[in-house]
Amino acid sequence: MVEAHNDNFDAFRDCLFSAVVDKSAGSTRRVSKRASVGKKTATPKQPTTESDPSELAEFSDYLAAEIFSSLPQELQDLSYHGLQDNIELSEKWSLPLTLSVFEEVSSHVPGGITDSLTAYGLIEPPKSDLQSFIAPVLSAYVGAVTTPPPKWTETRTNACEICERDWVPMTYHHLIPKQIHVKVLKRGWHEEHQLNSVAWLCRACHSFIHRMASNEELAREWYTVDKICEREDVQKWAQWVRRVRWKKS
Repeated sequence: MVEAHNDNFDAFRDCLFSAVVDKSAGSTRRVSKRASVGKKTATPKQPTTESDPSELAEFSDYLAAEIFSSLPQELQDLSYHGLQDNIELSEKWSLPLTLSVFEEVSSHVPGGITDSLTAYGLIEPPKSDLQSFIAPVLSAYVGAVTTPPPKWTETRTNACEICERDWVPMTYHHLIPKQIHVKVLKRGWHEEHQLNSVAWLCRACHSFIHRMASNEELAREWYTVDKICEREDVQKWAQWVRRVRWKKS
């Protein structure tokens, strides 16, 4: 069983929820977590604007609890300082994770999870499988729990700056993506002192922003929280996702 108030579990659940929302947007069917593969329903609704957030939250909570409990204990307890203090842990769990790690973790996940993911349209064997679904979730989770303490801690907010939820873990989003800082300066889009501007977002909103626009578009057009929140699609997303609440353990 997953212990209450487990920060690592909270981070894992948020990463998994983002993957569920992302894949549900392109899914061609939508059924309950208990449904069998043979009981698929009609074309699904887009989760960002129409799907029932309580249903997706319940399904994600169920998946997260089952999968997280099956993870190796060292992965459940992973931390930035843990990697710094243990060479073996660092070699195995530092990003990018290896194929053998994905295979090992996937082999311990209960078989019923594959059935649930298939029934919900999140994987479509043989085109996609449990490993292809869980790989980005694991990478996001490891990144979330092993990232060194940020330099911008003093700017941290108590709630997500987009959806305003204050009961979920926060991540920091570089408003001008780091990958194109050189290009930004070369083109004169922003001054150097602006490059490290960050916004504190929940994992779901953070993922939404990176689906919303490319790094270049974010740097040129959506480089402040105010500008991002002016978009109609962001406003609709925020209204939807703020209705997602996890059940208390």
